[in-house]
Amino acid sequence: MNNDRIQQLIRFVQEEPNEPFNVYALAIEYVNTQPEQARSYFDQLLSEHPDYLPTYYHAAALYAELDERDRAAALYAKGIALAKAQNNAKTLLELQRAQRAFEEDEW
Repeated sequence: MNNDRIQQLIRFVQEEPNEPFNVYALAIEYVNTQPEQARSYFDQLLSEHPDYLPTYYHAAALYAELDERDRAAALYAKGIALAKAQNNAKTLLELQRAQRAFEEDEW
């Protein structure tokens, strides 16, 4: 985690509160070191920017890691539906692969 980068991203969020990428970048910065903070930013994105497709892959993975499997499964499913609706084949494939790996991990 890079504190300078985090401070810069926080400034970006303050300057452009309706730009989802800045919140997404903050969540990614926190995901490995402060997962609860990352969850907060992912939840903000899911609430305020539900059509921001990049959120779903990383948010679902985080919820799976936090052993919130129902939430993770729902996010994979919603992300896949959104990728189809947005006609984003690359992200659709990534989400489908991640979902399969997640489901295989259940056994």
